[in-house]
Amino acid sequence: MSSTQSSNGLEQGLKPRHVTMLSIAGVIGAGLFVGSGHAIAAAGPAVLLAYAAAGALVVLVMRMLGEMAVASPDTGSFSTYADRAIGHWAGFTIGWLYWWFWVLVIPLEANAAATILHAWFPGVDIWAFALIITMLLTVTNLFSVKNYGEFEFWFALLKVVAIIGFIILGIAAIFGFLPNSQVSGVSHIFDTQGFLPNGMGAVLGAILTTMFSFMGTEIVTIAAAESKNPGKQISKATNSVIWRIGLFYLVSIFIVVALVPWNDPVLASVGSYQTVLERMGIPNAKMIVDIVVLVAVTSCLNSALYTSSRMLFSLGKRGDAPAMATRTNKSGTPYWAVMLSTGAAFLCTFANYVAPAAVFEFLLASSGAIALLVYLVIAISQLRMRKQRIARGEKIVFSMWLFPGLTYAVIVFIVAALTIMLFQDAHRVEILATGLLSLLVVAAGLLVARRRNLEKRGAAVLN
Repeated sequence: MSSTQSSNGLEQGLKPRHVTMLSIAGVIGAGLFVGSGHAIAAAGPAVLLAYAAAGALVVLVMRMLGEMAVASPDTGSFSTYADRAIGHWAGFTIGWLYWWFWVLVIPLEANAAATILHAWFPGVDIWAFALIITMLLTVTNLFSVKNYGEFEFWFALLKVVAIIGFIILGIAAIFGFLPNSQVSGVSHIFDTQGFLPNGMGAVLGAILTTMFSFMGTEIVTIAAAESKNPGKQISKATNSVIWRIGLFYLVSIFIVVALVPWNDPVLASVGSYQTVLERMGIPNAKMIVDIVVLVAVTSCLNSALYTSSRMLFSLGKRGDAPAMATRTNKSGTPYWAVMLSTGAAFLCTFANYVAPAAVFEFLLASSGAIALLVYLVIAISQLRMRKQRIARGEKIVFSMWLFPGLTYAVIVFIVAALTIMLFQDAHRVEILATGLLSLLVVAAGLLVARRRNLEKRGAAVLN
C-alpha cells in the first residue's frame, strides 16, 4: 500500500513503530552517556534531584505540547502554535531559533562521531569522516521520510538495548551477583561527604546542564504529522514520557552514583558509563561505550537533519522562509529544506575551521538557552490556546493536568531559571548570545511582516 500525503504535501510515511521508537529514544543522546559525568562531578549524588527536576519540567512541557498537537498536528509544531496563540513574531522567532539550534547540532554530532571513527581508523582525517557521515544521512533523508524513520528505528533500538543492558548489569553489581566486579552496594550515595556535598547551588547549576540533555523529546510531535493517525501517536508518546525519563535517566544515573564515588576524577574525564562498566569487570568496556555513543550521536545527527528541514519547510509554508523550502519531491520529502539545512550546517563547520575560535564559541553559546526559550513559548502558547479553544466551545480531548496552575508554575520556573543563568558566570554568555540572536531574528521577522503588509496593501489597491 502506497503512503498517502497529508494536506501540507508531506508524505505520511512514518509507521507506528517508527513514531513509538522515536518517542522512546528521543531522550537518549550523547549527553546521557558522556555529559552525565560532568553533571555528577558538579553536584554529587544529588545530581539525581537535578535530573528529576529537569525531567519533571520536560514531562509537563510535553503534556502541554501534546494538548496542542493532538488537537492540531502540524510539522511546524510549537512554532505554528506560537504563531496562532501569541502572534506572528513569536512563531517566526522561535521557529528560526529552533532551526538554528538543530543546524548547529549537525556539525557537533558529526564531529563527535568522526572523532570515535578516527580513533579506530587513524589514517582517515576527522573532517573526512564528518563529511562522509553527514552526506550519507543527508542522502537518506532526501529520498523519503520512511528512510529517516527506518534509520532512527534501528538507532533507537540499539540505544534502548544498551541502556537496559547497563541497568541489568548495574543491578547485578549492586547485589553482588557479578563475580569480577570491583564495586557493589549503594554506599557511595552517602559515604563521600553526604548526598548533597556541594549544596543546592550546584544542583541548580546541574539542572540547567541536564535540561539540554532532554532537548529532542519534542521531535515526536513534529514527526507524528508525517504518520497516519497523528493524534493517537502523539498522545501515546506524551503519556509514555514519564517512564522513559524515569528508566533511562534516573535509574541509570542512580546506578552510576551508587557504584562509583561522585568525586572520582575518572567520571568526568572518561565518562560515567565507561567507568562503571570497567569497575564491573566488563571486558572491552571502552569499545562497547564507543559503539553506543557512535550510534547515539549518529541518531542525533539524523534527527537534527530531519527536524531542521521540517521546521524550515513549515516556516516556508507560512511565508517566513524562502518559498523553495516548501518544494517536495514525488515521495513528499521537502528536498530543498533538507539541502538548505545541511548547507547551513556546512557553513557552520567551515566557520569553525577558518574563523577565530571566539566566533564559533559565540554561535555555540547562542544555542544554549534556546531549549528553555522553546519550553517557555510552548507554555505561553498552551495557556492562550486553551483559553481560545474554551471561548470557541471546543472539546479538549487531551489536556494539560491541573490547568492553569501547573502551566503558570512552569512559566515561573523557566523565567526564574533564565534569570539565574544571567547572574551565573558559567551561563551568562549563553543568555546574552541567545538574547542578541533573538533580537536579530525578531527584527528580521518584523521586516518580513512589514513587507508582507505592504504587498497586501499594494494588491488591494490594484484590485
